[in-house]
Amino acid sequence: MAQDAWQKSSFSGGGDSDDCMELATRHHTRLLRESDKPGTVIATTGTGLAALIRHLRDGY
Repeated sequence: MAQDAWQKSSFSGGGDSDDCMELATRHHTRLLRESDKPGTVIATTGTGLAALIRHLRDGY
């Protein structure tokens, strides 16, 4: 099985810090994790992720 290609959030400040949010895509599923806890992964749909981002952006 191929490994997921994780990408750091552009809001994480770049570099090799381990305190940022990462995103990967597997088929039609979006995966989220914190780099300091890579074994804990949240799976959602693209629609679910968009709703979460809107919710956070609007100040929940």
